[in-house]
Amino acid sequence: MKIKLCHLYPDLLDLYGDRGNILTLEARARWRGLDFEVQNVSLGERIDFHSLDILFLGGGSDREQSILVADLMGRVEELKAAIEDGLVVLSICGGYQLLGQYYQTTEGRRIPGLGILDLWTVAGANRLTGNVVVNLEIEELTEASSNTLSTLVGFENHSGRTYLGSELKSLGKVIHGHGNNGEDQGEGMRYKNVFGTYLHGPLLPKNPHFADMLLRLAMERGGGAKNLVPLDDRLEILAHETVVDRILSKQKKV
Repeated sequence: MKIKLCHLYPDLLDLYGDRGNILTLEARARWRGLDFEVQNVSLGERIDFHSLDILFLGGGSDREQSILVADLMGRVEELKAAIEDGLVVLSICGGYQLLGQYYQTTEGRRIPGLGILDLWTVAGANRLTGNVVVNLEIEELTEASSNTLSTLVGFENHSGRTYLGSELKSLGKVIHGHGNNGEDQGEGMRYKNVFGTYLHGPLLPKNPHFADMLLRLAMERGGGAKNLVPLDDRLEILAHETVVDRILSKQKKV
């Protein structure tokens, strides 16, 4: 089976090593004998959302959102349809905000988003930065990976405070860090097979269970096997657990 991933706007949305998420997905697919194709698409270039298995939107600065919305607005209905059909989407920081209704600047100006998801972002006076640990609340993770990790770890650096509408669920509860807005303890969001998060670092090398869930969802959408071949993730699990322990032990000392 071939998994086809599109990296949308790789030249504009690629902060804090976000491309490492693609490298991780590709590696974990190929280690299992799966073909993996990466397509890079930037401003003005054609894209067939229905032909994709995974769409990746990385992080970028606030000033680029208007440009990207203008480029995508003519194809937003096609993207919506693909999402409703189960397209797997991973969106990070600026890419996460882009899928929402709007981004409101500190001056009160609202920059429109794509309006695909019921979420909105308001700029804060200060940035939310630092390491993050999240208790995950996604049932599929136990089925997707050969390990039993139940947390997400990563690094956040954003001034935007994102708020979710009633139909969206967060990825989990923040136990260290700020998350979506620093107020409700939620981090990221999920709608169908669409995932948004503020976690950079990049995210997936530190969280192999999350990477495997995305691969499994993509395979299911393409009619492939529902279960992934197990990998020897002892080092990945050790790295993840070490990061969690280090962050939380520092929290206890404060």
